[in-house]
Amino acid sequence: MNIFPQYLKEIWNKWNLRGAVLVSLFFQILLIFCASSRKRTGNAIMTFIIWSVYLLADWVAAFAVGLIANGNKDGDKQVQSDDLLAFWAPFLLLHLGGPDNITAFALEDNELWPRHLLGLVIQFIAVAYVFLESISNDLWIPTILMLVAGTIKYAERTRALYLACLGNFKESMLPPPDAGPNYAQLMEEYSSKKEAHVPVKIIIAPEKRVSTSASSVPEEPSTGPNHISEMESGYKFFKIFKGLIVDLMFSFQERNDSRKFFFGMLPEKAFRVIEVELNFMYDALYTKMVVVNRKIGYFLRFICTGCIAVALQLFSSHHKHKIHKFDIGVTYALLIGAISLDVIAIVKLIFSDWTIVLLKNSTAKERIYYAREKLFFCKLWETSKSFLDRRWSNSISQHGLIRYCLRERFKWFDKLADILGLKDLLDEIQYKKTVTVEENLKEFIFEELKEKAKSSEQLEEKAKSAEEKARRAEKSRIAKEICSGRGDWILSQNACHSLLWSVEKEYDECLLMWHIATDLCYYKDKQEEKEKPDDVKEEELRRLDHDRDRQLCICLSEYMLYLLVMRPTMMSAVAGIGQIRFRDTCAEAKKFFRRGQQEPNCFKKFCKQIKKLLHIGQSKSMEDQISEYCEQLLSVDTVVKPIEVKGDRSKSVLFDACMLAKDLRKLNKTKRWMIMSKVWVELLSYAASHCRANTHAQQLSKGGELITFVWLLMAHFGLGEQFRIQEGHARAKLIVTK
Repeated sequence: MNIFPQYLKEIWNKWNLRGAVLVSLFFQILLIFCASSRKRTGNAIMTFIIWSVYLLADWVAAFAVGLIANGNKDGDKQVQSDDLLAFWAPFLLLHLGGPDNITAFALEDNELWPRHLLGLVIQFIAVAYVFLESISNDLWIPTILMLVAGTIKYAERTRALYLACLGNFKESMLPPPDAGPNYAQLMEEYSSKKEAHVPVKIIIAPEKRVSTSASSVPEEPSTGPNHISEMESGYKFFKIFKGLIVDLMFSFQERNDSRKFFFGMLPEKAFRVIEVELNFMYDALYTKMVVVNRKIGYFLRFICTGCIAVALQLFSSHHKHKIHKFDIGVTYALLIGAISLDVIAIVKLIFSDWTIVLLKNSTAKERIYYAREKLFFCKLWETSKSFLDRRWSNSISQHGLIRYCLRERFKWFDKLADILGLKDLLDEIQYKKTVTVEENLKEFIFEELKEKAKSSEQLEEKAKSAEEKARRAEKSRIAKEICSGRGDWILSQNACHSLLWSVEKEYDECLLMWHIATDLCYYKDKQEEKEKPDDVKEEELRRLDHDRDRQLCICLSEYMLYLLVMRPTMMSAVAGIGQIRFRDTCAEAKKFFRRGQQEPNCFKKFCKQIKKLLHIGQSKSMEDQISEYCEQLLSVDTVVKPIEVKGDRSKSVLFDACMLAKDLRKLNKTKRWMIMSKVWVELLSYAASHCRANTHAQQLSKGGELITFVWLLMAHFGLGEQFRIQEGHARAKLIVTK
């Protein structure tokens, strides 16, 4: 039974190989120009496109190799000769090697490096088989040259995947095994002298501390506008702190060097250094940059480009009267495309951060950096330039619980989306909003973490004195509390002991309560400002809109809820039953908002949803509706704890948050928002330090997250448990006494 007509089969047989080869080339062009954009934007559509092209590029190239190995040809011998089939095969090996700017789409791809190694062997055998089948062809020299180039490209990709595999990544950074001083020999000598009744004692001379990173960490922070120095600092810290990804430990000397450097930095410059550092981490995990930025890498790249150029010259001088004109065009497209992609890759390599930081000559650094900044296309399209200059999305996502409850979808629609696996995507489209990370937010986070680091450092200094040695354990405990506080440290420091109950609960419960309480306080303040007399209203409203602490609270509150609800993998270590609490709280909020209203039938509910979408008959904006419901929530008498009335089957924290909001509103307005903003930074830093390191690494390929910057900044300030090597080897000496 013939399902497809004969003429369709003929078209397929005639064009399948040509189409596969050209599509494979097209995918390579897309990847080399678009793959790097995924680290600059968290846009789901862009990520999906790159993911699709990444997978299809390998599939199409392997499919085309299979067609060639199968002897794909039609009745017209002049259309596709065996010579040309053998010559096209190495191009597909070249395409399987992929561009320099993407080797892995996700960290999991690096773990599959054995599969790519096997693929290299199999595809090489297939291409070699095709070549040997037509060994006497007129194009055997350019075919061999392209086979060499294709093998180099595919080997580079496999090598990059191997190095970025987390096990190998960690192995490459492990120091040589260290058994320490010869304890047994020392004690044997000590015991023998004791038995001989020779008065002897052991004196411990601490080893002289030598900074393991003295040559890596700059002695003085960069204070000028020179972005080259920021690149160099970022690269040097990357060489030291890339071990964070695989949970390596660091010495206190490395911590002190890093802390000293960042203490002298301005917040804006410190974030740029960390941005560069994370960009190097991205390149090491997801691109070929580690492989090609070596002498052997430069040499192989020269060989590869040279082979393609010579193959192009040999084919152009080849007598081609036996080859169909269209196939000649396809071959030229493959050759010109290959050499163009190689030239683009070389230009990108020359102007990359890696080249700038690895060059020894300062004049050459400046010239390359200046040339990169003045590229013609960047000057032509300033918007493109601002996008290309970014190393991450510089944005954070927002999600509000009350706003979510007021924009409810149909239950049947949610069930259908859940069955199709699209519910999370629809939630992000409908409920998530994205805002730019303002400089004042970065500055506030930086100063708060810096203050914590200074407090911790002061306690450590006190513990070093002789009279404080007995209290060293207590000081260490307090220092650890400073580093791992999640609101309790700030509340204690500001004598807000009546609020400590709100942060002594599980982290997800604490976060949800503070999120709702922040909304209640924020919209209550706005409502009060509107009700003031006209002569003070305008001034108060202006001050409200420009109140830094208040805006920072709302921004961080909605960002943390977004992470808890829509990025649960990032919060898995601290989220607990956060998803259950969120759903139960939403259910109670919706029930509260609908009280006194008759449940509409399906048709009326449908009409109401359509009106909402079209903004028909809505006299109140979303913000006014939220303000109204916040007022209603605060009017509920919460003199009795909700758990005493409802029990603990429902995990809702709606009215616990109302109690917290009422307690917060007892404080002076300025002090209230100051304390709340500091609590939110502690909640953010607690989540950052408890998030798995490889989860932070995964976000680098998805536009990046602010929480990852906080994680790395905390490590640079020494706020964490990664620093465990406090002393070097002690030098024990046997001293004979008189």
